[in-house]
Amino acid sequence: MTKSDKIIYWVTTIFLSIGMTAGGVQQLLQIGGYNEIVSSLGFPLYLLSILGVWKLLGVIAILIPKFPLLKEWAYAGFFFAMSGAFVSHLVVGQAFVEAVPSLILLLVTVASWYFRPAGRKIIFAKN
Repeated sequence: MTKSDKIIYWVTTIFLSIGMTAGGVQQLLQIGGYNEIVSSLGFPLYLLSILGVWKLLGVIAILIPKFPLLKEWAYAGFFFAMSGAFVSHLVVGQAFVEAVPSLILLLVTVASWYFRPAGRKIIFAKN
């Protein structure tokens, strides 16, 4: 892994962790305008508590050392949550600008996953 790959990994992972932690806490506490956002998308408010808990657990999973399978699940969860949020904004007819935050976190999720070090990847044994 090159030095630039490590820098990209840590910058994107820290940005992702801050974004998911902030969103997770706000969703869990149902503050920061999330009630209006979720309601405008047609989802029930209890979804916020579920997403908030899973985002916080996902951040822990991607930051702790080892546990590569758990990291894969966390990245997959972030990918599904952010791609789902992005598409949801567009499907209900909201302006593209409303979907941009979820698109940014989706792209950062993919970048962090792609540039993760070998020790944070699942290594499959060759037969």
